[in-house]
Amino acid sequence: MIYKKTLSLLAVMAFAIACSTNPFTGKKTLALVPNSQILPMAFEQYNQFLAENKVVRGTADAQMIQRVGQKIAKASERYLTANGYAGYLKNYRWEYNLVQDEAVNAWCMPGGKIVFYTGILPVTQNEAGVAAVMGHEVAHALANHGQQRMSAAQLQQLGAVAGNLALAKNPENQQMFNQYYGVGTQVGVMLPFSRSNESEADKIGLTLMAIAGYEPMAAAELWQRMKQQGGGAPPEILSTHPSSDTRIQNIKSWVPTAKAEARKYGVTSFKK
Repeated sequence: MIYKKTLSLLAVMAFAIACSTNPFTGKKTLALVPNSQILPMAFEQYNQFLAENKVVRGTADAQMIQRVGQKIAKASERYLTANGYAGYLKNYRWEYNLVQDEAVNAWCMPGGKIVFYTGILPVTQNEAGVAAVMGHEVAHALANHGQQRMSAAQLQQLGAVAGNLALAKNPENQQMFNQYYGVGTQVGVMLPFSRSNESEADKIGLTLMAIAGYEPMAAAELWQRMKQQGGGAPPEILSTHPSSDTRIQNIKSWVPTAKAEARKYGVTSFKK
């Protein structure tokens, strides 16, 4: 009973004091792991990844990745400064690299460390398509989604420990708890949480690419092409990402808002 009360108290304290504010939504988010710990680790892992993979340099595609990345980063800074978050990016170390790999993927580590795989370029097709992906990936970093996922995983582990301690005198119930807790929290909490982060990154990314001067509808067209790639995606309820249809529908509904936001910064034409 003492252990159970202690763990419950720790969980309440974690929620109460370990939060940060999402600068795009104004909502409080989990921040059990501080950025002072996350960023140095991310930078080290990024450098190690580059050392172990073939980085494409000096080509037109590599230059495009750099150019688009810089525009999205500048759009981020303009938005954050205008909305009372000047200095938010002070610990970011922007870097944009194209890596030779057939995977249709791109990612951004905490602190602005971005990689595009060459395999995604046939799907992006043009600079606006690259901007759609870049905006989405940068949005993950700006909204501290990596920090949130790490924090959620820690709370999931805390729940497992609390359950096992509470059922320590009943091995049969403890075994049943362990059998269902992992699946239940994964499908009922962790996967929806991940999908929510992805949708949030889509929405934020649209705003960033619009402020950077790119046509936000290009993001919907990108996901149409992604859908055509096929690949047998799992049902949305069992996926870390929303389905392509959900993303396309959401993006189309958000485009007018993204353009309206961009106009606040004097952007009235959008590159397709």
